[in-house]
Parts: sequence; C-alpha cells; structure tokens
Amino acid sequence: MHSTASCPPTVRIQEREGRGWTRRAISILQGDGRRSSDTHLVNPAFNGLKDVSIYLKDESTHPTGSLKHRLARSLFLYGICNGKIGEGTTLVEASSGSTAVSEAYFAHLLDLPFIAVMRHSTSRQKIEAIERLGGRCHFVEDAGALYDTAAQIAEDTGGYYLDQFTHAERATDWRGNNNIAETIFEQMKEEAHPEPTWVVMSAGTGGTSATIGRYIRYRNFATRLCVVDVEDSVFYDAWLSGDRTVTCANSSRIEGIGRPRVEPSFIPGVVDHMIRVPDAASIAAMHVVSERLYRRVGGSTGTNFFGVCWVASCMMKEGKAGSIVSLICDSGDRYTSTYYDPEWLKDNNIDIEPYREMLTSFLETGQWRNID
Repeated sequence: MHSTASCPPTVRIQEREGRGWTRRAISILQGDGRRSSDTHLVNPAFNGLKDVSIYLKDESTHPTGSLKHRLARSLFLYGICNGKIGEGTTLVEASSGSTAVSEAYFAHLLDLPFIAVMRHSTSRQKIEAIERLGGRCHFVEDAGALYDTAAQIAEDTGGYYLDQFTHAERATDWRGNNNIAETIFEQMKEEAHPEPTWVVMSAGTGGTSATIGRYIRYRNFATRLCVVDVEDSVFYDAWLSGDRTVTCANSSRIEGIGRPRVEPSFIPGVVDHMIRVPDAASIAAMHVVSERLYRRVGGSTGTNFFGVCWVASCMMKEGKAGSIVSLICDSGDRYTSTYYDPEWLKDNNIDIEPYREMLTSFLETGQWRNID
C-alpha cells in the first residue's frame, strides 16, 4: 500500500516587525567599520632605544577621536543582534567620557535617544561633544553610583543599558573580524620584528586588554601582554591577589582608565604582567610623547607610554631586541583644561617635572632612573 503525504497549507511568512530597521542599522554600522578600521601604526624614533622599536596604534583618528569608537560600534552591534536595541530605543551608558562620545555618535547615526551618566568632573570638552551629537548628560557625584543610576534610567525610560563594563569583552569578536588585535599584527607583518615582544595596554573596562590577550593566545604568538594600571584603581590589586571583590573609595584621575571595582570585562588570566603607574608619571609621559609626535595625546596614552618605556628598559637591561606595541587612545584636545593646564596640575598637587626629566633622559640615553 502506498501513501501520499498531504501538502501543507499555504503559509504566509511575514517578516518580524522591526527587522527592516535592524537590517538598515546593521548596514550603517558595518559601513562605519569598513571606513575606519585601519588606523595608522606610528613608529616614532628615539635615540636611546637601541634595538627596541616602539609602535603606537593611533586610535585618535577614528571619527569620534578615540579607541572607544571600536567599542561603541561593537556594543551597538551586540545590542541590536541580541534584540535589545530597536527603532526608537533609548540608550543609556555609564561613562567617564570617551565611550559616551562614541556612543552618542552611533546613536545619532541611528536616530536613537542617548543618555550618558557621568561624574561632574568629566572634561567639559567631552560633555560638549556628547551634547553636539544630540546626547544628554546626567551627572552624579560618586563614581560608584554610575552603574545603578544608568540601569535605573534605562528601566524608567523603557530603554537599554549598553553597560560597557560588562559587555565590552563579549561584544568584541576576539578571534578576529578585524578587531584591534588582528589589525595590529596585520600591520606589523613587514616590520623588522613583526611579532611584538610585548603589547602594552591600560585598562578601563578591561575589554581591550581581554581582546588582545585572548587573540595572542588564540594565534599562538609568543607576544606577552603588559597591562598598566593607575592610582585609585583596583585592577592591579585584583591581578596580584586573585581577589575580584577588591574596591577603591576614590576615582581615577586619568580619564577613561582605572576603576573603583573590578569590572566584569577585565580578564586577569590573559595578562602576563602588570605595573601600577603614579598619576604624575602618566601625565608626564603624556607631555613627553606629545612633544615627540608633534601633537597632543590624552592621559591614558601617557599611562600606556610610561609602561612602554618601562618594558623597553627591561628589554635593554636583558640585552633583548624586539618591538613593543601600544595605543594612542585619544587626542589631547579634550584635556586642555586639565592635564595640559599648569593651574589644574598645581590644584591637584601633581608634579610632573621629575618624571618628565627622567623619561626625556631615558629616550635620549637609554638609561632608566627610578624616581624615589
């Protein structure tokens, strides 16, 4: 006996409401990624650094002027692809500035409302940049209140909390997909030391160091990752002790990096070495490298550069040749009223001259001198 299966009734397949907006939004974000992914890898020359080459990937050339441009695009893609962001969704972020500037840019591109929750001490230049892009700023006194306030505003508005501190490491495809680690190693291919001995990176969310550290392991490179922490931040203590519950009552004075708690995106297991840098050293290094690049960079870049110099001094003492890669995180134009203002430095009891002299001497002679 033969049986014939009956044909199913005709079904009208209707596209889920909002998919049209989602597809347009993804196309806009992908277009931005194609236009801005390959930032320059600068190779400044320093007379005293024999056999050690320094490379600085210039993330300040992104459309929003900082490394956070990559993160913001990833966070938007993550939220859209997970069905959390749709047409008209109010977006909220807890940010010390640069991430919010970049997120305001993408919110503007997608015609979405954006609210940045930040401390009153955030630089005026960053606040103005957010507002120019149509975003709103909500201020808090205590850095510890940023997270809960942002989450509450998102709930009250029926919006979505982008939450860079939790989502940074998972929103970025650390295996590749033109992430920052992949572009660094691709750009280094034809250099004298194509596989860097070290990559040096400071930590804010911890997402960039997580991406770089995991990519290094995934590609089985011998490169090591040094993360540089700052005053009033707990990343170094957590890495050293293994305790993720440590907290700090104060807030970092170096905008964009250093946190009073261990953020979920910070992954200590992919970090080979950490050092802690005094704020005066970070700001001094910012001034020193700005003079040699003939343009101003920000405070987090100064932290990175101090770490680069320290690693270079260790390599030279050991007689090792090689390359070190770090990042120019953002432009110094956002800090004219703070790190580049002598009165601000004086008011905050920050004396950069001893570190400035020490770094200048090191770059010219190769001799490292610790500051007591």
